[in-house]
Amino acid sequence: CLLHSRGTVTFLGRSGHTGTPMTLTLLAAGEAQSLYEKYGYNVYLSDRLPLDRPLPDTRDPRAEPLLTQIKADRTVVVSPVFDRVNFDDLKVITYHPNAHAFDWALWCMYESFTPEYYKLNDGSLPGKSPSVMGIMVADRKFLGEIGVLDEGMKVYGGENVELGIRVWTCGGSVEVVPCSKIAHIERAHKPYMPDLGPAMKRNALRVAEIWMDEYKHNVNLAWNIPFENHGIDIGDISERKKLRERLNCKPFKWYLDNVYPKLDPWDDLLAYGGSLDADMCIDQGAVPGHTPIAYNCYYYGPQFTYYRGTGELYIGGIKSHKYNDNRCLADIGTEETEPGLTVCLKTEQTSCLFFLTLCFLSQGEELKNRQTKRCLEIINKKLIIQECTGQRWTIQHIIKPF
Repeated sequence: CLLHSRGTVTFLGRSGHTGTPMTLTLLAAGEAQSLYEKYGYNVYLSDRLPLDRPLPDTRDPRAEPLLTQIKADRTVVVSPVFDRVNFDDLKVITYHPNAHAFDWALWCMYESFTPEYYKLNDGSLPGKSPSVMGIMVADRKFLGEIGVLDEGMKVYGGENVELGIRVWTCGGSVEVVPCSKIAHIERAHKPYMPDLGPAMKRNALRVAEIWMDEYKHNVNLAWNIPFENHGIDIGDISERKKLRERLNCKPFKWYLDNVYPKLDPWDDLLAYGGSLDADMCIDQGAVPGHTPIAYNCYYYGPQFTYYRGTGELYIGGIKSHKYNDNRCLADIGTEETEPGLTVCLKTEQTSCLFFLTLCFLSQGEELKNRQTKRCLEIINKKLIIQECTGQRWTIQHIIKPF
């Protein structure tokens, strides 16, 4: 709280090792308030706390389960389970123990542990995790040996995924420890910059270039940017690549096969981007809904399309994980009709012969159901499946010839 007195403002509370109030002028108090509104914590007073003040031992028993794991294996990086505390009313939202995962854009998320973990029927056991989500404990020397944190990352995002991949492929492992639990107050908004997307995209491309080998372009796919000449500066990566070589780290394919098999490798994608005829694109249409439409091209999420080697054309984006369903363009009738969006089969048996599947014959050719011989065409700005009249389609970015 604040006390005003003769042009000064007194902050009542523990300001240092003496616990005495700190008195500020009204001008300094205004600066303190401005910094608080900008950064979300008391920058002004934090910068003035004496570094040599005596501190009580506040170590909590919740650290012991984490330290126990590290004592048994110095190469394991561990994380507690952390509940969320609402910033506005301080209500605690309980979270269950889960693995820390990510998608191909490198946005983090929670995910269940492996089926083998749940078969043990013991919720107190640590669970293996593909990544780490911001709060972790590690052996200081081991972390130093594998390169600490990548100083080339900027602002926000991706550093937790980078660390998880590096730990796993360079001789360590990551665990979430259910017996250690904390609570985390998340700010109403992150103060680093108004839009975190550009920094996140840049960091994701940096991680991909250093660690993901032949799968690095999946990050480009996730952000819908070209494989080459995308114009995004990811900084100097030479030292990090030398670090990877010096540590003799395993390839990223090993990581996908052994650590994160839930992540779809997208290894049979042939093309991606907007699918267009003249100046109109295929758009997923209203959501919820299962009817794609023709719409002026603007090349954002609802118009993202991905063409797989199975012949399926994913509309409205593609999910990063094998357990998620995607929606594919389909011929759902026997007469002149609108196309539909159905759950993609992701099986080689489709091969452009399954009744529902509409396939490109090649770039700049018809989009055709090879069994019914009918084509997807735009008539009066509306998507129709009908007898082919020769309309041609293109897709923005070609990965492999088809």
